[in-house]
Amino acid sequence: MIKVEQLTKCYGPVKAVDAISFEVSKGEIVGFLGPNGAGKSTTMKMLAGFLPPTSGRAEVAGRDVFRESLRAREHIGYLPENVPLYPDMRVQEYLRYRAALKGVPGRRMNERVGDVLDLCGLGDVAKKIIGRLSKGYRQRVGLADAMVHEPDLLILDEPTIGLDPNQIRLVRDLIRNLKRHHTILLSTHILPEVEMLCSRVIIIDKGRIEALDSPQNLRARLGETGHIFLDARVPDPKAAAAGLRRLTGVDSVSIRSDGAWTIFTIHASPGADPREALYGHAVAEKWPVRELSRSAVSLEQVFAEVTHSEEV
Repeated sequence: MIKVEQLTKCYGPVKAVDAISFEVSKGEIVGFLGPNGAGKSTTMKMLAGFLPPTSGRAEVAGRDVFRESLRAREHIGYLPENVPLYPDMRVQEYLRYRAALKGVPGRRMNERVGDVLDLCGLGDVAKKIIGRLSKGYRQRVGLADAMVHEPDLLILDEPTIGLDPNQIRLVRDLIRNLKRHHTILLSTHILPEVEMLCSRVIIIDKGRIEALDSPQNLRARLGETGHIFLDARVPDPKAAAAGLRRLTGVDSVSIRSDGAWTIFTIHASPGADPREALYGHAVAEKWPVRELSRSAVSLEQVFAEVTHSEEV
């Protein structure tokens, strides 16, 4: 559905997007992730035909986005980060207007507008003025606009930004249901959302693709370096932590108190699993132990590792 080859965008001497290449198959939901300023929105705008590239090429549904822009856009629905709506129009009126602009035949217009109103849960506000709607409803109007011409591909840039938890859940469920009829390229900073929705993830940083794989495989890359938690009652927490640091396979140890108990967070060396050594040490020292467990590696940890960021 999407084929990108050596796509580059420069603003003067700055490369916002640096020779990226990837493909998205029909029916996939692919997460497009990266820190602020990484080049995500620039890439999405180029795929949607809003920005010309400096070099490289991109195809959507077999149409060159830049040489056959109008034909390619027939297959694309684009929801930008800041949804551009006409606040003085009513929802149904606006969607009919947008459908006409996108070439939906008159005989199909009522059916398509009715379909997207139902799909996006807008039936109750169809005759309300857009400017009087909540942020969540305006976001859904933008999504309905992106789908009204039945595109094969939906490009969604931060579709849940600014929404409350209930609204996020509703939009997430809607995106999951859209997979049956659309290919989706999804940009978001809510990484648990990506794990729930996406079959593959593209992580971009400083304009270049740093990782491209399924969330499961990306987590597996760091699966040997997850944190281990030891919850024990020890006489001297600092001395106990020093002893744990000397064990084979332990990189670092941090501590925090929970009443009479101490929780040790142990970062294992790459490829090591020191849980047996930790347990043996606790037994030898006669420490009462409440818990010894290893945390699952999250996509947030993968993101931080791939983009070399301390902030997620």
